[in-house]
Amino acid sequence: MKILIVFNREPYDNTDVTWNGLRLANSLAENGQEVRLFLMNDSVDLAREVCRPPEGYDQDLSQMLKALIARGVAVKVCGTCMARCGIYKNHPYFEGAEQSTMQALAQWIVDSDRILTF
Repeated sequence: MKILIVFNREPYDNTDVTWNGLRLANSLAENGQEVRLFLMNDSVDLAREVCRPPEGYDQDLSQMLKALIARGVAVKVCGTCMARCGIYKNHPYFEGAEQSTMQALAQWIVDSDRILTF
């Protein structure tokens, strides 16, 4: 089964929404599902080297994303959002987070069995 997870939120927004989405992606991948992640809006910070957990937060969300990439999960980042969004605007992205387009997201949506948003 092909599962697309679209992230929209700032990684560290005083909730565990992004953390739970990454945990779910990992569990799905561990269970043999084809998982793909698309980062939009402020979630683009998740794929930036400069993004670090705030003091007192015990999870490194960017490291979790890197681990998913290492296990073969495809990660695309909205190219327009890369330049416009996030508190770390104009900082570089780490390897494995592919700059992408709305057209590519549209294709992934058409080609997915399940779509989740976080």
